[in-house]
Amino acid sequence: MEILAAKLRPSATADDGRTRDRVSGLLLEHGPQTATELAGRLGVSPAAVRRHLDALVATGRVEERQVRDAHRGRGRPARRFHLTDAGRSAFPHAYDDLALTALRYVAAAGGPDAVRAIAEQQLAGLEARASSAVEAATDGSSGAPADRAQALAAALTAEGYAATASALSGGGQLCQHHCPVAHVAAEFPQLCEAETAVIGRLVGTHVQRLATIAHGDGVCTTHIPGPVRPGSGRGHTRAGNRSAPGRPVPGERAAPDRARTRTTESTSTAPTNDRERTPA
Repeated sequence: MEILAAKLRPSATADDGRTRDRVSGLLLEHGPQTATELAGRLGVSPAAVRRHLDALVATGRVEERQVRDAHRGRGRPARRFHLTDAGRSAFPHAYDDLALTALRYVAAAGGPDAVRAIAEQQLAGLEARASSAVEAATDGSSGAPADRAQALAAALTAEGYAATASALSGGGQLCQHHCPVAHVAAEFPQLCEAETAVIGRLVGTHVQRLATIAHGDGVCTTHIPGPVRPGSGRGHTRAGNRSAPGRPVPGERAAPDRARTRTTESTSTAPTNDRERTPA
């Protein structure tokens, strides 16, 4: 009997899921309804519908409201069930197609710079919100890029990017495990370029994009270089989106003038060791 029950449970769960999808579809098609109205359309009992409605309410896909119905007289208000925004989001959307159509039109009329301007405008709000979160997390100080990257990862996660930050021997990495505009960015890389520039400004140094979901990678990976050590260059030769620093990097000094260094060395008056030239 236990084996039989175990075999039946997945089927019952699947049936419940299909019934709840039908309930959501009826609410989308016909608007708010009572449990009795839904039961009539489904051909089941109101008690069975209420069980599915309770489950949908618990998951946030449906909400219950009491509405005064003039046809019901002085009785209790009717309990109607409404589809929430979360419930609507479960149905297919064509937002990507709409965005692609709009950007193709903009590109044809204004060229790549017009698309870049739209991408920068789209990210302006995100940058403002993330900047406030980063400044609050670092107590308003400039902070090291690695510390700011940790705060930025938390801010991007709150925006739906599922971001993480990790420290490496040569600096750090910011990884975004979700991209809301991946399908659009695959055709218009200006979106990735604008986002890279935003990340660079928020962490306070230039950064380099190593991988993007839009180009088929599993994660959007951004390299954040560590502090420059004396006698070492940045040495990043891999192709990728780079960002110019939005402000001077804390603790980073300007590179010395090589021409001036060579001139100083050639005109040096330091005494030479004549003993090395004296024959033995």
